[in-house]
Amino acid sequence: MTFNAFMVRKDGEGKTSAQVEQISVDDLPEGEVLVMVAYSTVNYKDGLCIGPGGGLVRNYPHVPGIDFAGTVEASTDPRYKSGDKVLLTGWRVGEAHWGGYAQKARVKADWLVPLPEGLDARQAMAVGTAGFTAMLAVMALEDHGLKPGNGPVLVTGAAGGVGSVATAILANRGYEVAAVTGRPEAADYLRALGASQIVAREDINETTKRPLESETWAGCIDAVGGEMLARVLGQMKYGASVAAVGLAGGMGLPATVIPFLLRGVNLLGIDSVMQPYDNRVRAWARIAADLPMDKLEAMVQPATLGDLPALGRAILKGQVKGRVVVDVNS
Repeated sequence: MTFNAFMVRKDGEGKTSAQVEQISVDDLPEGEVLVMVAYSTVNYKDGLCIGPGGGLVRNYPHVPGIDFAGTVEASTDPRYKSGDKVLLTGWRVGEAHWGGYAQKARVKADWLVPLPEGLDARQAMAVGTAGFTAMLAVMALEDHGLKPGNGPVLVTGAAGGVGSVATAILANRGYEVAAVTGRPEAADYLRALGASQIVAREDINETTKRPLESETWAGCIDAVGGEMLARVLGQMKYGASVAAVGLAGGMGLPATVIPFLLRGVNLLGIDSVMQPYDNRVRAWARIAADLPMDKLEAMVQPATLGDLPALGRAILKGQVKGRVVVDVNS
């Protein structure tokens, strides 16, 4: 029996091409658990793996898709049995290991997480790595003392996948959310997610020679990095924290240590790829409890495997708003 898979190939000149192909279970890489995939999604890394590779893909041909959710078909690991609902994010699946852009995937049992109560497979992929990362950031800020009522929480890159989910979660938990975007047309979308303030990107992306500015933000989830992150550090309230989740604005950090020394600001790094199992389960349980499903649905753009080439190009250009849910069976 064959099934559909979105396959990326590279020719002798280093050029990649991608299309939906027919493969069999025997073509899949080794792993203890065979999963019938229901849905996947599109993240920035997926855009790289669909197209130029970005140094993430080790071997070709390759099936991208760093996230997927579905049902166990067969398992040699006692933790999972046929019929179990599972999801996967991270562990370099879709990069070094074939991923979720196929109707079936075979992976290590250690990489899977049971689908939490309160979420179905489609909702889990509306969340995906982006939403999982957003929740890890919220948890890190709260673990470092952030509470509703402390003041406004800044979310940079707010119209993107991480920012959209972060905005909805924070607003649902009672925080005042200030959403940063460079797309004026996204303002209504962000307010619908719960943002109480829209901050134009150009207002906060300009560098300043002052290492400290007025104490403004009680917390920040930053998906941009670069000059914007440097500027934000100098605007944090005393003892506040910034959770760094991305580098859309560059990997450099042209900052000083003054915010750390004089205001006790914390810069928290958020990694979603190698998170230990227990913290993954904790984060997914929080997602099911704290992310309003109506707000999640408002973020969703449906797609099929055939849509992936165009979506891969679009997300690399910053042209994808919210979350893409890929139905691999349609």
